[in-house]
Amino acid sequence: MAEPQPHILVVDDHRDIRESLTRYLRDHGFRLSAAPDAAAARRIVRDGAPDLVVLDIMMPGEDGLSLCRWLRETTDVPVVLLTAVADETDRIIGLEMGADDYVTKPFSPRELLARIRAVLRRASALPAQRNQPESTAVRFDRWTFNTAQQELVDDDGVAVALSTGEYRLLLAFVNHPNHVLSREQLLDLTQGRDAEVFDRSVDNQVSRLRRKIEADPANPRLIMTVWGGGYRFTAACEAA
Repeated sequence: MAEPQPHILVVDDHRDIRESLTRYLRDHGFRLSAAPDAAAARRIVRDGAPDLVVLDIMMPGEDGLSLCRWLRETTDVPVVLLTAVADETDRIIGLEMGADDYVTKPFSPRELLARIRAVLRRASALPAQRNQPESTAVRFDRWTFNTAQQELVDDDGVAVALSTGEYRLLLAFVNHPNHVLSREQLLDLTQGRDAEVFDRSVDNQVSRLRRKIEADPANPRLIMTVWGGGYRFTAACEAA
């Protein structure tokens, strides 16, 4: 049986853009849904999560950033933002919220198609995320990691400060324990497209995180290097 075509949801309040993108992407082998606003998009997502959302930031009513935040809180669906050239701040906020990529308006449909395919490839290459516990606190080794408060506390109750990058990296590890994650996958999970070319930043973040959580950072046993592959988080994780 043939694999089902990926389902793309296009969310844009401009009818011409929405309809032209729908036709173009359908002609290139995707199943399409379209929504003129956030409310309609939420209904489509609730009825059956799409494989990827193309999302315009500037929309009347609830804007794309708010909808992106909701998507990140409730689903794992990848998001590609459509942004105006001048909206650098909104673009950065969107990436920090977990958007996977962005395309600036005016854009070439071919460029958007290439980015959609790249994001879908990256998403399919990632190992399945472990089932999330109801608690937002994760216990591993001698640490308790409160993912909601971005707080890491040892067995003695001493809190260790984490930078935003270290928090995102540790979150990626506890969500994919005992899986080898490549540098590209870690960049995708933690920083988005803006950091793609800086793959050494992953090594630097890993080194800093090891200094905070490993008993002996020179001989790590929680974050193991897989030569030629990336890194593997070996600690058993459970809800605290």
